[in-house]
Amino acid sequence: MKKKVVIFILGLFCSIELSAQVFNFDEPLAHTYSIVARDPETGEMGVAVQSHWFSVGSIVAWGEAGVGVVATQSFVNPSFGPRGLDLLKKGKTAQEVVDELIASDEGRDVRQLAIVDSKGNSFAYTGSKCISEAGHFVGNGYSVQANMMLNNTVWNAMSKAFENSTGPLAERLLTALEAAQNEGGDIRGKQSACLLVVRGDATGNLWEDRLIDLRVEDNPNPVEEIRRLLKVYRAYEHMNKGDLAVEKSDMKLAMDEYNAAMEMFPENLEMKYWTAVTLANTGEVEKYLPMFKEIFASDINWKELTKRLPSVGLLTVSDEILRNILAQ
Repeated sequence: MKKKVVIFILGLFCSIELSAQVFNFDEPLAHTYSIVARDPETGEMGVAVQSHWFSVGSIVAWGEAGVGVVATQSFVNPSFGPRGLDLLKKGKTAQEVVDELIASDEGRDVRQLAIVDSKGNSFAYTGSKCISEAGHFVGNGYSVQANMMLNNTVWNAMSKAFENSTGPLAERLLTALEAAQNEGGDIRGKQSACLLVVRGDATGNLWEDRLIDLRVEDNPNPVEEIRRLLKVYRAYEHMNKGDLAVEKSDMKLAMDEYNAAMEMFPENLEMKYWTAVTLANTGEVEKYLPMFKEIFASDINWKELTKRLPSVGLLTVSDEILRNILAQ
């Protein structure tokens, strides 16, 4: 009798150890919905994801310019990200990479994986033991996937929304996430989101190749918040283009870009301030003085900053004009 008990206990420990190896409980349980896609016109590739899990973007979303994008989720195997990109760089297609990664993984039954390569090939996998509702849909140049959803219609809603959307890839990716949430989303609710977009062709400079990298780590409405952040990003794109135009002495273009930014975020003091500085440098008194007055009234520290600009050549006005600005 004692031998039978010992054998039973040993068998139980072996079973637990095997389960731990398969499910790898040390890895995050990023049950979620996501989309990977490539824009056929620009070549840009992106990943967007939302989950009721902290900092989902740090483990689910992977991408490299000129290579492809990866979403690894459910009982996440984070190595699928860098390993997948490495295999793509070796010339394998999205399907070949997914097949190879899944075949090598003892925990394949609880994995969910989707890849789009730089040629627009897309492929996805959903393990048989992913928590329902779980599934994916592979379309032309994209894939949508979800697990632990409230409804089994989530990924089809994402697909429909993405295919019917227009505009830049980043905005279209978020449209797919919004469709998932409107369909019921994650059965547990919402917590974090991520949006990653990379160039279709690599320049070799990471700061140029990674076009958008936005994350919401912990928020009651992460998809809504990341949409807001994308709008801020677009506004600052106009600011950056305005700065570039100033460097090239194209003041008309600079003001067009600055005005576009301010129209998107009229309450943003940063945008107003540098627009006012540019107007001062071009001598448009009737425009910049009211702006400085409004800015200084909101936060006196901007006045202190203004005193420091002439010495570094960012405010090129006479001492008299400077005193007039600071008097506002």
